[in-house]
Amino acid sequence: MKIKIVIIFAMISFFSCEQKKRIIKGDTPYQRHQNGDFKDASKSPLKSKDLKHFEGLDFFKQDSTYVVNASLERNLDTIWFKMKTTTDRVSEERIYGVLSFELKGKTYNLNIYQGKETMTQEGLEDYLFLPFIDETNGFETYGGGRYIDAQIPKGDRIIIDFNKAYNPYCAYNEAFSCPIVPRENYLKTRIEAGVKTFKKN
Repeated sequence: MKIKIVIIFAMISFFSCEQKKRIIKGDTPYQRHQNGDFKDASKSPLKSKDLKHFEGLDFFKQDSTYVVNASLERNLDTIWFKMKTTTDRVSEERIYGVLSFELKGKTYNLNIYQGKETMTQEGLEDYLFLPFIDETNGFETYGGGRYIDAQIPKGDRIIIDFNKAYNPYCAYNEAFSCPIVPRENYLKTRIEAGVKTFKKN
């Protein structure tokens, strides 16, 4: 009888621990997906010491105010240029177009970029890159700015969700080479959405 009780207790403890391990933090599917990738050692940009204690990224609360319907003015005649990164590497990019949108009653513009190398990769042919800096950088968010992924639209509108703004990998590990946000993509406002700064162990 005692043996059965011990076995049952061990099984309950095992499944309880397994359930705890599987819990992925996040208020939205996007946040849970991000945290899942960061917990996965095969995908995570975290250093081993940070991964060991990682419980989840810190996000602003989901806010529909920061989901904007932007107009896209394409400019496909722009020349390719070498975008600086946090290392000696450069990334060949061009300004695909200019996004214009309203946020809290004010109008803002951001350049959206297309990478020369990225557009030749299978599955990423229509990928666009939206880096930006705002007035939360260096305080609640990473000082170097944040990124948003986008796709070439069929029309002249793009939905930009700042709740999906993420940090460059070099915010977690300086071994990564990350594009530096061009100064013209500065938003003179606080973007209180997306991921916050990462506190390293």
